[in-house]
Amino acid sequence: MDARIIWDHWGGDLAIISGDVLLTDGLETAVILSLFLDARARDDDPLPDGGTDRRGWWADDASPMTDGDRTGSRLWLLSREKTLPEVLRRAHDYAFEALIWLVDDGIARAVDVDATMPRPGLLALAVKIFLPDDQDRNFTYKMELGHAF
Repeated sequence: MDARIIWDHWGGDLAIISGDVLLTDGLETAVILSLFLDARARDDDPLPDGGTDRRGWWADDASPMTDGDRTGSRLWLLSREKTLPEVLRRAHDYAFEALIWLVDDGIARAVDVDATMPRPGLLALAVKIFLPDDQDRNFTYKMELGHAF
């Protein structure tokens, strides 16, 4: 069992009721961490602030055990983007790229991501995880665009 994380469009937090941390099977926690931790930007990725910080988790480069695995997603690169169709395509691609490890590691048969803009400046991700036991799990996340996070 893992600690349950709850996501709102400003970030994630531990789920606590009456002083106790709620527990979960870990799938949603894995999805949230995969989507909303900052993966290292690629060398050809334009950075949102025009700076030089490519972010990412230091252990992705330091650990030989990861064999090319990356922690998190590149969704952070969209933090200052406008509501354009190209941004939706990139959001889909970044989210799918961050979740495909679930299939590679045998946790899921497939993953599906749908990226929409319910209103200007708000990105919504609908994630469907197809589990090996023929059950599906659906998650929806929203994040604000147009500001640094």
